[in-house]
Amino acid sequence: MARQRDDFLSKLVLWNNDPEHVEQVREKAEAGNVDAQYALGLMYAEGRGIEPDDIQAYVWLTHAVAQGDQDAATLRYVLLSKMTPDDIAAAVRRVEQGASPE
Repeated sequence: MARQRDDFLSKLVLWNNDPEHVEQVREKAEAGNVDAQYALGLMYAEGRGIEPDDIQAYVWLTHAVAQGDQDAATLRYVLLSKMTPDDIAAAVRRVEQGASPE
């Protein structure tokens, strides 16, 4: 049975480029909410309400993957296919350092 997600993703459709929405999602992501981590990774990957940033997208998606989110794993795989080797190395270092994603 598939797990039902919080409503972060449905709000992305309604508030496609609302920076205030980004901050609401970021708060939840930083608190460890897996759905918010996935949503924030998607926001960074697609530039929804925030400048696109593949490294930040990778970091947030990795946090979600660590909690077992398979959709985040799929999106991270797609993201990796378009990142440069230097960007991938920077993203992996950021995750390995355990620093805050931002």
